[in-house]
Amino acid sequence: MKHEEITLGKFTVVGISVRTTNQDYKSQDDIAKLWEIFLRNGYLQSMPKVSDDIYCIYTDYESDYTGEYTAVLGYRVPDVESIPTNLSLAIKEIPESKYYKYISAGELPYAVGKTWAHIWKSDINRGYLADFDVYGEEARDPANAKIATFLSVK
Repeated sequence: MKHEEITLGKFTVVGISVRTTNQDYKSQDDIAKLWEIFLRNGYLQSMPKVSDDIYCIYTDYESDYTGEYTAVLGYRVPDVESIPTNLSLAIKEIPESKYYKYISAGELPYAVGKTWAHIWKSDINRGYLADFDVYGEEARDPANAKIATFLSVK
């Protein structure tokens, strides 16, 4: 699967989170429920954000992709000072890092799942800092979406 190597500066994502694992397909259920809650709760859409792109972050890895990790679903924000303090939100700073950028194309969520299956089977020297999918304008049509996946590497 083709990828592009890039370096991204640090940024902050604010949203909702769940602790999960890929064992026994638990993450599929947990992240699907996270999406349901995220889309149902409009207060997230009204907070100050850099864009309408939705970020699905995978971070705080216990070990590697077989262990527990935290999934955060939210928006990139200009600064944390503008975030409402009366809401219980996850705030995650993504560190500057080198990434492999993949483009998943096709039907959601299968296209993204195919990219992650490729990554898990590979021998890439992963950084396990924060990996993420970005659902931008081209992800609006779930039958024919394009999603960018960023994999932190060493």
